[in-house]
Formats: sequence, C-alpha cells, structure tokens
Amino acid sequence: MDRFFSNLAGAMDQYAVLPILYHFHWMEWDDLAFGWCLVSIYGLFAVLATYAICWPAEKFFPIERWASQKAVLTDVFYTFLNRVGVIPIITFLLFYQAQSWFTGIVVEAGFIPPTLDELIPPLLYHPILTFFIYALILDYADYWRHRLSHSFRAWYALHALHHAQRQMSFWSDDRNHFFDDAISFLWFFTIGLIIGIPPLQFPLLILGLRFIESFSHANIKLSFGPLEYLIVSPRFHRLHHGLRAAGRVSCNYGAVFPIWDILHRTADFSPVWLPTGDAKAPEALATGSYLEQQICGAKMFFRALIARKRPLGGGQPT
Repeated sequence: MDRFFSNLAGAMDQYAVLPILYHFHWMEWDDLAFGWCLVSIYGLFAVLATYAICWPAEKFFPIERWASQKAVLTDVFYTFLNRVGVIPIITFLLFYQAQSWFTGIVVEAGFIPPTLDELIPPLLYHPILTFFIYALILDYADYWRHRLSHSFRAWYALHALHHAQRQMSFWSDDRNHFFDDAISFLWFFTIGLIIGIPPLQFPLLILGLRFIESFSHANIKLSFGPLEYLIVSPRFHRLHHGLRAAGRVSCNYGAVFPIWDILHRTADFSPVWLPTGDAKAPEALATGSYLEQQICGAKMFFRALIARKRPLGGGQPT
C-alpha cells in the first residue's frame, strides 16, 4: 500500500508539480515537492475511505433524514479544501520550515532537542507505538483547544460556525472558520515542534485523527457499547453538537479518545441522539455559502472583541 501511494505521489510530482515549479523558477522547493504530493494523496485517500465507510451507514442507519442536503454541499467543499487542497500542503511546508528553523536555533545554543525515540529508547524499534503516543499527545492538546474555544466569547464566535450545522454528517468535521483553523494550526504546530514530531508524520497524524473525527460527526444511529469509553462514537460526539449543549458550556470535547472527558468530568454518555445546531447562531452560519459563513463568522468575532459584554449568537455562560 505504501508503494502504491508513493507511486501515485511520484507521478503527481513528476507530471504536475515539478513542471509548475520549473515554470515559475521555484526549484528551491523541488526537494519538498514529493512530500507535498504524498500528503495530498494520503488526504484524498482519507476522504475516499471516509466516504466509502460513512455514506452507506448514513444511508441505511440515519439518525435524521433530510428533504434537502444543500447545506451539506458546503461542508463537502470544506472537507476537500482541508484534506486534499492547499491546507495540508501548507501545513507540511510550514511545519518543515519551522522545525528546521527551531532546531537550528537550539543547536546553535548548544542544545540538541531530543525526539520521543531518544527520551524512550525502546520506542526506536516500535514506530507504530510511537505514532500512537504522538496521537495521544495531540488528541489531549486538542481536547484543551476545543474546550477553550467554548470558554471565550470571541473564540466561540468563530467556533459557532462548526456548531451551526443542523444537518450534521461525516462531511461536517472540517466545517470551520478560517481564523479558527489558523488557531488550531498554530496550536498543533507548537505542540508538534515541542515533542519533535517528524515533518512528514505531522500532517499524516492530523489526517489520521481527522478520519476518526469525521466518523464521529456522521449521521449514523450508532454507539460503540463498552468501547465508547475508549474511542469517540457518533452518539458521544453528537451530544456535544446537540442544541441543548450549544454555546459556551458544553460536554464531550474529546475528538478521538473519551478518556480526557472522563478525567476532567466533562463526559456525557447519555443514550440519546439529539438534534444538532446552535439556535442562537445567525442563519448565514447554518445555510449560507462558504463566503457568507466566513464573512458572518468574522463579523461576529470582531464584534465580540469590541463589545465583550454584548450577547452574541452562540449561547450564554451558564
């Protein structure tokens, strides 16, 4: 399978990316071009695999059936932009450059930053286990990023776009405001630098975690039974998106592993499938086009910064 992906990335690199780099005299990036292509190929595979698994399940075991799925089409655009388009390429490029810069500075200062393999030598021979530990660390960091996004009025003004969707499906995971995505990127970026994640593994880790997150957003009437305490299920995460949980105070913030919610007492395992959305969010956030959603979210964000005491769509502290 790895060879198959590498061959696809090689063909993409040779026939699509390198000619563009040569044409614009950007050959200083040719050493990274294959990595860009590989990340995009993995992203496309993740989207196709998610579709192959979730679409039949949503069709035959839906929580809700909708007369029109127009609002879902915008979420499809978000997904391809975030997983196959320019964003994963930029993530790879910036993380590579930042890690090179960061390592150079600390080495010049006389300190060689250790990798996880060096801190825990037995991991050197167990790359899968190392990958899993990186995933655990990133997921715990994401728990706090997500929880904080519900704690600050201005931040939730951005995050409300994600919660405004009343037709939540497996496409909804990447439905985020550009500013919110930028905060998330910087958050993971910093954590990745601190713990020494290899540049190519960083976007692959993000894509892997996002695969599970997509499934947890799916419109599937499904719980995992006892396994729901180990991995986030569609029912567990739907409680976070439920109308009663929308706003500044919520539950089930964990993206992949419920253990963080259990440890911090924010878990809710109620056996219900609630309607989703944010009743106080403007209609543009729920059913507007991509640009309308981005503009509306930006206006809410800047309004919250300027007038912090004025109520915004997205709920009140309780």
